Amino acid sequence: PSLRPHAPVAVTALRAADLEEFVKGTSFDLSDKELFCIEEQDVFNSIYSLVRDFTCLPPGLKFNLVEALRSNLSVLLPNIDSLSRASMSSPSDGIPITDRIASHRNALKIYSFFLLSIVLAQESSADSGTGAKVTAHGRKKNPVYAWNWEAQRGRIMNLVANSLEVDLTLLFGPGGADERYLSFASKCTYVLFENQNVLKDEETRNGLCRIIGAIATRHQKISQTSASVLHLIHKYDFTVAHLAEAVAAAEKKFGDGSLAISLIREIGRTDPKDYVRDGAGADNVGRFLVELADRLPKLMSTNLGVLIPHFGGESYKIRNSLVGVLGKLAAKAFKDVDGNNSAHSIRLRSKQAMLEILIERCRDVSAYTRSRVLQVWAELCEENAISIGLWNEVASVASGRLEDKSAIVRKSALQLLITMLQHNPFGPQLRATTFEATLEKYKEKLEEKESQSPAEGELVNDHPLGEVTVGQDESVSDSCLPSSQDQTDEDHMFVDITNLEQIRALVASLEAGLRFTTCITSLMPILIQLLASSSATDVENTILLLMRCRQFQVEGSEAALRKMLPLVFSQDKSIYEAVESAFIAIYTKRIPTETAKSLINLNIDCSIGDLAALESLVSSLVLKGEISSNTMSALWDYFCFNINGVRPVQCRGALSILCMAAKSSPSILGTHLQDIVDIGFGRLAKEEPLLARTACLALQRLSEEDKIKLLSTSTRVFAALQSLVTSFSLPEKIWYGATDKAISAIYTLHPAPEIFAAEIAKKSLSSVFSALGMDGVSNGVELETQNSSTITELSAMKLGRFLFVISHIALNHLVYIETSVKKIHKQKQKNEKSQSTNEDSQVDGSKNSEAQDINAELGLGATRDIAIEFFAEKAEREIVSYSCEKNLLGHCGPFLSKLCRNLTLLQKSSRSYMLLQCLLFAD
Repeated sequence: PSLRPHAPVAVTALRAADLEEFVKGTSFDLSDKELFCIEEQDVFNSIYSLVRDFTCLPPGLKFNLVEALRSNLSVLLPNIDSLSRASMSSPSDGIPITDRIASHRNALKIYSFFLLSIVLAQESSADSGTGAKVTAHGRKKNPVYAWNWEAQRGRIMNLVANSLEVDLTLLFGPGGADERYLSFASKCTYVLFENQNVLKDEETRNGLCRIIGAIATRHQKISQTSASVLHLIHKYDFTVAHLAEAVAAAEKKFGDGSLAISLIREIGRTDPKDYVRDGAGADNVGRFLVELADRLPKLMSTNLGVLIPHFGGESYKIRNSLVGVLGKLAAKAFKDVDGNNSAHSIRLRSKQAMLEILIERCRDVSAYTRSRVLQVWAELCEENAISIGLWNEVASVASGRLEDKSAIVRKSALQLLITMLQHNPFGPQLRATTFEATLEKYKEKLEEKESQSPAEGELVNDHPLGEVTVGQDESVSDSCLPSSQDQTDEDHMFVDITNLEQIRALVASLEAGLRFTTCITSLMPILIQLLASSSATDVENTILLLMRCRQFQVEGSEAALRKMLPLVFSQDKSIYEAVESAFIAIYTKRIPTETAKSLINLNIDCSIGDLAALESLVSSLVLKGEISSNTMSALWDYFCFNINGVRPVQCRGALSILCMAAKSSPSILGTHLQDIVDIGFGRLAKEEPLLARTACLALQRLSEEDKIKLLSTSTRVFAALQSLVTSFSLPEKIWYGATDKAISAIYTLHPAPEIFAAEIAKKSLSSVFSALGMDGVSNGVELETQNSSTITELSAMKLGRFLFVISHIALNHLVYIETSVKKIHKQKQKNEKSQSTNEDSQVDGSKNSEAQDINAELGLGATRDIAIEFFAEKAEREIVSYSCEKNLLGHCGPFLSKLCRNLTLLQKSSRSYMLLQCLLFAD
């Protein structure tokens, strides 16, 4: 403005009452006089003084001044439009049109200048962005927000934006507003854009974006605006999305994409080495390009050529951004079907070229770019922007990247395959056998149709092409459970189609579906390897992919998923949680009976190594409540044959799962103790040999209360255990495992296990010689009299079983002795602690202390420990000692000693390794 302040008022020196009077007077002048009173020198001086010291004003006075200035500018803007219409005719008030134009021009600049100055001053002050509290007078002392600066700031910036968007040609001439006015508005806008808190206010942010668009497009300041915008993008990452919105809004509002084009070309002209030096700036520029492509896809596609050279640049961040741009354009820019066939053809060719670049970039030298490309392909899958013709090529590329040396690339490849499965166009079931059978039928039908005359082939068209599909347009449910419908009938996918073109299209679609299914099926060995990867992200995403494969019934996925079970022992918490979550999603159902059935089937199919992992998972999930009590009841129903069609192997599987659950909740087994004995050791044990072994394990895992209850009916239980060990009812390959658990159960449950075990050892020894007619071999004298030829004639099978029995009895008894010694030590420590704390009186306490001192001097405490250790060692020696003293296996000692020296029998027996165990007990 041409006005200059003359003798401004020292606002800070005024008293509160005088300052209030001064502000009210100035506000009254602005509201009472005409709009152009601001050009009067005294009014101008007053406003200038108040704006200069604006931050020193009380909140209420700030509000009065801002409202007065803003109201006048709001009224002035419509007058400018009226002035343009009035210039077409002679003025009615006699004032020359040139004078009126000058008054409006000056008033516009002065009002805008003062309002923008207030914004700059307020934002730089300590209370910027906050509402100052003014206490209301009267009974209620609640604070009143008389000064909400955020609301005022938003109104001011939008008002300034309005002043820049109107047609100012009449006021400033064909060249537009003068440079100083636009420069000051731009400066204020960019200063505010550097404040992240300011941009959080939507109204203020919209006003700032409008100002940038208007100055660049309406007033043709493209180059200056481009430079300022790029500076903000490089320096402040939080401005990227908002500046992209400002550029896009300018193009839509004014129909002019000059600002966007200028920015794209300026980015393209930048030396790629500059982006290498400025990594943060390159990242921001890349994000800006992606945001711009999302908002202005057509404009970006027509100017993409200037950016293509950066694919060969050294900055992977720029390459990543260009990959994102191509993805946005492929997904959005070519979805419209407007225009003629020629334009549509051009769009398709352009899209194909972009997709080919994305395929090529999957082999980029930078792992970050390879990863980003795979992520873009996943986004295109979700947008249904990949044609069936390209589908298998993308799947092949993703499959190859599973063996990439970079973990981030493998992660993106796994996630892409998960997305492709979810959005695949071939159907909810990807079984190769089904596709092959259906494809064969349609090929036969196609050959039949093609052999007919063209007229015959086109006579019937009952099924429009749009109604025939083997795929699905929408993505399947995110549930990782397979379909409940067991579609084993291959004719389900067969539809009687008579139109030749439909059959051809269907055959092509089935062939593509078969290739995709084969590709996914072939990944199973690689996925199993990735489950053993040292990278947690590999394991987690592989589990997710296998779960998705199982949902689509991909062959081999069920077996591959079982390979994840041992990972439950991983020290990495994320891997453990991934395994647990997958287990819950796959094997726990809404219906308890189905959950029980799935757990039983898993138990039956598991290897010995996987059973330990399954046990850990089941016990943990029972403890957490993920496996409910209703599921436990369903498992008992399977075990007790309360469900129709239960097989013995399922009965055993149910008891095995219950044993696993009992590890964290032992009381589970006590409710069906009698059933465990009756079924586990009954006739079904011969049909399902592992049932007896599982029953022995169940007995070991009873709670302490249930073990006490068991002793009341122990005769039948221990008789069953003894019969299992000494009889030959079980097959040899099963007998050893069952006997191992049976002996352990005896030492867990029996009140005097050494006596009962000795009887079993005697019976086992007798069974060895029973075939030779030498019953009752029970002492060392008879054994010593046997010659070598007699021993050589012994049955290797019976001998192996006998050696197994006595070796495991010895081992369990050794553990039993050590456990008993620990109990004695523990009880001894408990008694000593109780004795030291039990002081009835001071006299008794002194006596106890004196007695303890005497015992310590005499070494009586150490003597007790030595005595305990002595008896423990003696008990261990007596396990196989064949002296005259009472012992556990001593009567077998002479036979074992002579047996170990018989090399002929050792070489003859296929179970010679069993005989070597005897060396541990020979003298």
